[in-house]
Amino acid sequence: MKDPFVAHTLGEVSQRRIRDDVYHLASNPLPMRKLNLTLPNHEKSTLEEADDFLAGQLEACGYTVRREGMRVQAYRCDTSKPKAHQYSPPAPEDPWYTAYNLLAERRGESVPEEIIVLLAHKDSQSWVHSPGAYDNAVGTAAILEIARIVAQLELRRTVRFLWCNEEHSPWTSVLAANNMRQRQDNLVAVFNTDSLGGKSQQDIDAGVKTNATLYTVDEGKTLADLMTHVIETYSLGLRQTVVKREHPGDDDGSFVNAGYGRTIVNLGSFPYTDPNYHTEEDVVDKVDYENVFLATQAILAAVLHVDREL
Repeated sequence: MKDPFVAHTLGEVSQRRIRDDVYHLASNPLPMRKLNLTLPNHEKSTLEEADDFLAGQLEACGYTVRREGMRVQAYRCDTSKPKAHQYSPPAPEDPWYTAYNLLAERRGESVPEEIIVLLAHKDSQSWVHSPGAYDNAVGTAAILEIARIVAQLELRRTVRFLWCNEEHSPWTSVLAANNMRQRQDNLVAVFNTDSLGGKSQQDIDAGVKTNATLYTVDEGKTLADLMTHVIETYSLGLRQTVVKREHPGDDDGSFVNAGYGRTIVNLGSFPYTDPNYHTEEDVVDKVDYENVFLATQAILAAVLHVDREL
């Protein structure tokens, strides 16, 4: 049965705002988001400029943004590998940069010590000049849109937003997850968002809207099943797939490895079948924004159900 509050809140999600944010982060004014790329006559790298944009949007909604710094390097390009996987570990002599996790939260009213985390990596590939529209401007924009909506709600539990970096080495989600574990933060659910709507050429041609939810340990299955439930209950029109991973992966894996088993990631497909994955052709005009919009609604619905029913 539909929850009227959830159904109403899903109506607040704006496809236009999501699209505008993706264009800002992966087309104009920022062509991509890399620490090893600074535009002519600019003082900051494109990733640092993206951080400033996200922080400004969040602060305009009333959030306090915290930056958590970590030293990282860019991956090297290895053209001997297949196109989508032409990255190799950096060498010790390669430049080091400071990358930042961005964190913001909406404090809960009745059980604020119980925390729901939404996260997405905000950087694009450091080894290739890819706009990274699907990977992962769409995930970045999706949880920014959810943050705008959550800022206006009275929730029981705290909702914490994390924008991290996984296209530079090492991944900054590891730092964030380990810091939360060291503080003994009580994370009751973790939703990672990456490459929403990315799918095969066959599904693109057929106009199919897709979502794939992955979990790693049995503790995460409840959240994965919840994603299926909300997609069906609110008639979101997504072809849903649920997969149990053999090993932790993506930024959700950082939280699983830190002991937070109630963790999932939502992707456009699994195995990931976007034909432009990790290439210069991962551009904003090839994004299925309707698919991203529907997946964003599904994630928000699941978060609200966790807050109201756990």
